[in-house]
Amino acid sequence: MQRVKLDRIDRQILRDLQEDGRMTNVELARRAGISAPPCLRRVRALEKSGYIRGYHAEVAARELGYKEMFFALVGLDSQAQEVLSGFEAAMTDWAEVRECHMIRGGGDFLLKVVAKDKEHRDALTMRITSTAHVSRVTTLESIRSSKVQPGVPVDLDASEE
Repeated sequence: MQRVKLDRIDRQILRDLQEDGRMTNVELARRAGISAPPCLRRVRALEKSGYIRGYHAEVAARELGYKEMFFALVGLDSQAQEVLSGFEAAMTDWAEVRECHMIRGGGDFLLKVVAKDKEHRDALTMRITSTAHVSRVTTLESIRSSKVQPGVPVDLDASEE
């Protein structure tokens, strides 16, 4: 994968698409201050080089019946690579596990999990607890989220490192 050296226009494109992935190429080009054909070429180059990894709809969990969200701090009984990889593979198969992060300090993994209700949450917690090599699970229930902002900050004036 060939890397693209980002300039201010590329960063503007990344910032705008991160904010609204459904923006038309014409609007994206207007905001970046270029015409549509070179804008589309830049977007394709950003996709090909891995800066843009996909496009997603933000779906309302509650409207689909997922009223609970919690984090699970998981400790394993071994940090052998096959144990860590096995746990990650197991979590990949669970639809309710939306994020799985290997972490340092206080545990081995941090999971973001959605559940339909408290009973579902408790069942998922027990399922995590009974997964191979899990030695401890601490759950943290989310009461509300005041900021959920996917992606990363895009500094328009940053130089390529």
